[in-house]
Amino acid sequence: MSVSEAFIRRPIATSLLGIALMIGGALGYWALPVSALPQVDFPTVQVTTQLPGASPDVVASLITAPLERQLGQIPSLSSMNSTSSFGVSQISLQFDLNRDIDGATQDVQAAINAAAGILPKTLPYPPVYAKVNPADAPVMTLALTSETISLRAMSDLADTILGQRLSQISGVGRVSILGGLKPAVRVQADLARLAAYGIAMEDLRNAIAGANVSGPKGSLDGAQQSYTIAANDQIAAADAYRPIIIAYRNGSPVTIGDVAQIVDGLENDRTGGWYQGTPAVIIDIQRQPGANVIDVVKQIRGEIPRLQRAVPAGVKLTIVSDRTVTIRASVRDVQFTLILSVVLVTLVVLLFLRSLRATLIAGVALPLSLITSFGIMYFAGFSLDNLSLMALTIGTGFVVDDAIVMIENIVRHMEGGETVMEASLKGASEIGFTVISLTVSLIAVFIPLLFMSGLVGRMFREFALTLTIAVVTSAVVSLTLTPMMCSRLLRHAHEEVAVPGLAAISRFIDRTVEFYHRTLLWVLERQRATLVVTFATLIATLVLYVVAPKGFLPLQDTASITAVTEAGPDVSFAEMQKRQAEAADAIKADPDVVGVVSVIGAGSVNPTTNVGRLVMTLKPRGERRDDVSVVVTRLKQRVSGIPGMTVYFQPVQDVQISTQSSRSQYQYTLTATDAAEVSQWAQKLVAEMRRDPIFRDVSSEAQEGGLRAALDVNRQRAGQLGVSLQGVTDTLNDAFAQRQISTIYGQANQYRVVLEALPMYQRDPSILDKLYLPGANGAQVPLSAVATLVRTTAPLAISHQAQFPSVSLSFNLAPGEALGDAVAAVKAIESRIGMPGSIVGIYSGDAAEFARSLAGQPWLILAAIITIYIVLGVLYESYIHPITILSTLPSAGVGAILALMLCGQDLSVIGLIGIILLMGIVKKNAIMMIDFALEAERGQGMSPNEAIVQACLLRFRPIMMTTLAALFGALPLAIESGTGAELRFPLGISIIGGLLLSQLLTLYTTPVIYLALDRINRRLEQALPPAESGGPPVAGATEGMQ
Repeated sequence: MSVSEAFIRRPIATSLLGIALMIGGALGYWALPVSALPQVDFPTVQVTTQLPGASPDVVASLITAPLERQLGQIPSLSSMNSTSSFGVSQISLQFDLNRDIDGATQDVQAAINAAAGILPKTLPYPPVYAKVNPADAPVMTLALTSETISLRAMSDLADTILGQRLSQISGVGRVSILGGLKPAVRVQADLARLAAYGIAMEDLRNAIAGANVSGPKGSLDGAQQSYTIAANDQIAAADAYRPIIIAYRNGSPVTIGDVAQIVDGLENDRTGGWYQGTPAVIIDIQRQPGANVIDVVKQIRGEIPRLQRAVPAGVKLTIVSDRTVTIRASVRDVQFTLILSVVLVTLVVLLFLRSLRATLIAGVALPLSLITSFGIMYFAGFSLDNLSLMALTIGTGFVVDDAIVMIENIVRHMEGGETVMEASLKGASEIGFTVISLTVSLIAVFIPLLFMSGLVGRMFREFALTLTIAVVTSAVVSLTLTPMMCSRLLRHAHEEVAVPGLAAISRFIDRTVEFYHRTLLWVLERQRATLVVTFATLIATLVLYVVAPKGFLPLQDTASITAVTEAGPDVSFAEMQKRQAEAADAIKADPDVVGVVSVIGAGSVNPTTNVGRLVMTLKPRGERRDDVSVVVTRLKQRVSGIPGMTVYFQPVQDVQISTQSSRSQYQYTLTATDAAEVSQWAQKLVAEMRRDPIFRDVSSEAQEGGLRAALDVNRQRAGQLGVSLQGVTDTLNDAFAQRQISTIYGQANQYRVVLEALPMYQRDPSILDKLYLPGANGAQVPLSAVATLVRTTAPLAISHQAQFPSVSLSFNLAPGEALGDAVAAVKAIESRIGMPGSIVGIYSGDAAEFARSLAGQPWLILAAIITIYIVLGVLYESYIHPITILSTLPSAGVGAILALMLCGQDLSVIGLIGIILLMGIVKKNAIMMIDFALEAERGQGMSPNEAIVQACLLRFRPIMMTTLAALFGALPLAIESGTGAELRFPLGISIIGGLLLSQLLTLYTTPVIYLALDRINRRLEQALPPAESGGPPVAGATEGMQ
């Protein structure tokens, strides 16, 4: 009794089970989350600490180093990078893929608490952490603009209300408010007047701190009534600070208003943000690693109408960019591709089976298998994304195969004159084993994909599992529902409804079979030559694999570009503002650019003041002529004319591996124990890389050459005059560091009082002579009496990787160059310039994952081949026959790699998947032939030659059908040009190329190899003594060796 018999005899049960699968799958489909690519984010946490006015080396030693010591001890931490720049320390921590991000953040908080004892007591804010990958583009950007309301009021609104509300949404990692910081009261001291009165900066600071206080004052409780006590000890308005008395001189009071100007300003006035050229407060929303982008944005969009109500009239809240628009579009495109594939594949079935009823049966099996897959995907925790939908699109070809093979066999029996019921029972029991062996050996191809390591492995696990699910469901459907439908629906040829035009096609197919028969016999007479061709393809595959340019992932077009603008390290804020505006205007003029956001100033986005950020939103892919790389080239030309400004463009990608936001796509980091040595060799390496034509946009993230005014204090002289070094530091801090000296507590937020010298005193180092320090007996000592000024240069930012000094270089590739060649080129340059072994170079981000995935590729393919061999050996109970089937694989590789090279694509990870899938398709054809040939040899006692010829002719129709089905399944991927087509194109191309070539070859080489191996087999049998003498002869001589 075969598996199918029970189902053929119970039509109602079988059809109800089919309906149940359909409903389950449909429910799964609606419940599946949508995303761009499978969820493959490394848990990443960023720790930020601010110490206004501190130089990079002070930040590195006072804040970054103590934090790094503690953070570096967290278990399963895979990388730690830090940047210390003027007033800001940022540490990015990346954990292993399997680490839970919430558990990791608890460890981070514990480490911050442990470091608290060593951190300086003057930190205005404690270190804060955000669950966010700093290099990840924001999922949404909002802009606040207004004609009537000041930037100060808008930034207060953004910080107090909008930022808070948006941060509460689950899945939001960080809300950054750029372009305007919180309001503050700024006290700007007049150094000349202070000196004239003999008042030190510290006296001014103490007076303000003493005048603005807040605290508990108690209550009064009498016999009948009780009172709480309050006082006007808080000063909120700038004007109220003016009358405060600092000291008495000649009997008359000196007030703050006499020696300083007091203004309502911002906490940090050296930041700025613009949207479309008008000053704006920019709100960047980044998601938490692992959160679903579509869900997060949906929640944000739901919150926006509420936020609109909180915003006063006259302030406009604009959604500048939304990452999910392109994601949704690309998923919609793939869904369309999927439906197109189903239609094309059904057409193929109609052409070959020439029967509407048979086509209907296959047409039911195909969608049913796919829809059921959705239900299982939901339980496996997958999402509807480009990769899983691509797997199903390619799967349409695979899925329909089992049904085709089954229907074709039953139809053949009916043509032999049996009744429908007999044909169904007999055909199903005959083919049951083939269907199972096809399915098992197909799954064997995907086993190695499941064991790929790292991030690439994570991505393809979903791809492989989705395909496996689809293939298994299709096998189940074709063993149960398909034969049952055949037994009820099929009719003999003369009872069929005639479809016009099919008769002609039918004659054409018969002629093709005849032609194939003639050519096959011709080939079988020239077996040696055919074997030579087979070996040639094997060698060609290996050669092409080595020669083919290799890449990581194709560049996606997400209709969004980020750019880093960089001026010289000594640029002032005002000059930077001017150049940034020029760059933004030049970009805004481009017809394909819809919106430009521009941000400058050191903060969470830009580490240093000479670096700015631009974010451009482009028209959707369908509405613009050029793809993103063409737009980038055009924009580069537009901004190339701006003097003293370099702009690095980078298209936003859906998969963000790196944790450092860099200027170009690939990063290479040099580390060593000595900071000076690293920066010296990094400069040499960059200079050499810029000469090499492979690289483009080579830049070093090291910001050398910032100007510095260094004070050399003569300690002996200071001691004689009674000046302490603490006094020197405090006075400089008060005058030039935007020092936050007091807090104004509001109802919803807290604001700071900032002390500084008047802006006119903050322009040039020569002004330091005007500064007076408190000396012995209240005397005022000029700074020039105890210190000399030295003008030097110093780096604007100090980077560490795993606590060691490091410099990151980033680069893009010239068009048509592959990452594999670039990696080799860097190695060659290093040995040419003689870089010492003490300096270690590591690729980070995309380049690192590429290197890791490349190392595993040959092993993956080998593993796939071994797995297939074992599975087939088990199925056929033979050591020799699996080799025949494996001999078909090289031709698939040749076709695929050639097709990719012809289309100018590199062998990316997606192309590789295509090749692994091809192994599955091509191998199936050989299985079909050999199954029948063995059956004929063992069951009908034919000679191997006759058996294989008969098998080839009998299976020609189903082989052509399954191949064309797979071809048409992949065709929409190759020709479609919507959003996100860059990812699908290499897959479609490699499958079509591989199929066309391998199909031609395998139809002729498989029989030849079968016969050659058969001869070897017989020789072995003659050489080995028979196992048992005197026993009854076994059918087929020795089964074991076959």
